[in-house]
Amino acid sequence: MAMADGKVRYHYRFTGRVQGVGFRWRARTLAEALGLTGWVENMWDGSVEMELQGYEVNLDRVIEAIQTGHYISIDRIERKKIPTEEQEYGFHVR
Repeated sequence: MAMADGKVRYHYRFTGRVQGVGFRWRARTLAEALGLTGWVENMWDGSVEMELQGYEVNLDRVIEAIQTGHYISIDRIERKKIPTEEQEYGFHVR
């Protein structure tokens, strides 16, 4: 599941006050600053889903920083390790 260079990929699902509070913008800014790839998307049920790929320490930094957002209030984070996508470039808001 991990790339030869040590990168990993996780799928996250966040619930709480996570839509309409700058969550996706904050995630994109942080991911781009740390050179991570993936995507973030608001879901129909009020949750936010995100996939992040890169070095695990940087993924953890993004999650920690998102949780300190002024209006963001995360009640629950689900995290699942998934296969990496070697041909992915950039981080996108869906």
